[in-house]
Amino acid sequence: MLKPIRKRLLFGLTFILVALLPMASLWSHNSESASQKDSNAGASTAVDFDGWGRKIPPPSGQKSAAPKHDISGTWDPANGPDDGGQFLGAKTLPVDGRPGQEPPYTKLGMEAYLRTKPSNGARMVPPGETNDPEEICNPQGFPREDLFQFRTTQIVQTPSKVLILYEYDRVWRTIWTDGRELPKDPEPRWFGYSLGKWVDDYTFVVDTNGMDERTWIDHAGRPHTSELRVEERFHRVDRDHLELSVLIDDPQMYTKPWLAMDKFPMRLLPNDLDVREMICSPSDLKSYNDVIGDPVSEPTGSKESH
Repeated sequence: MLKPIRKRLLFGLTFILVALLPMASLWSHNSESASQKDSNAGASTAVDFDGWGRKIPPPSGQKSAAPKHDISGTWDPANGPDDGGQFLGAKTLPVDGRPGQEPPYTKLGMEAYLRTKPSNGARMVPPGETNDPEEICNPQGFPREDLFQFRTTQIVQTPSKVLILYEYDRVWRTIWTDGRELPKDPEPRWFGYSLGKWVDDYTFVVDTNGMDERTWIDHAGRPHTSELRVEERFHRVDRDHLELSVLIDDPQMYTKPWLAMDKFPMRLLPNDLDVREMICSPSDLKSYNDVIGDPVSEPTGSKESH
């Protein structure tokens, strides 16, 4: 059995490979080789293990009424972990080389988009040449936290706020429900400022502004400005199922709002599930670039042989 430090290094390198390689299906292969199975059963597969190595029971298949004004719980992509990967960009508009897969850019937006260099999709560059801020372990920010590596997610409700705890990068967001207004001239933050309200018994709507312009909207490099506003709609379908939609609105970059995620299905997991860590480690990133990333970017014969 691998010693703990070797396990951590192997998992860290696996994490970086997944973030940089174009095929999301490599996740399960690499994770298994590192003895780190995803804590998600998918819609039709057997169940894996949580962070404490305990088996996760499969979904019961029974449908029961959803509790009112309640989206709390631990949620997983209902169709399997790769469904939340979104390696080619926003779920509704993946950059896969097919026509008609781009949002409605303004002239300024298209110019900004062409300056980004993603490591996946039809516009991908070699790993060492990407300018993706997330690839050097900067926070990926919001709304990208919903639109890339959207995996096991915990939602906690209190009388004044809703907390969302993400598996990827092990970060959280605070969504205030105490009646305050969004700031008029906010100091930019990686994850912005969020307010939420119930529009009916089963639909929770969140408005967010104040996102840092250094972040990308998704893994394909869609840009945004400080005027970006994001609307999330969490709809509790029944007790065991939740849907998430994400609407992007930035008049500087896009001629009209566009839907980046449309009723993305999530399923409820047991309350005692322990969520695994997925953290971008600068030391593991350096190891990856030393061995794989930077050498791939070098022209043949440009380095001395040893």
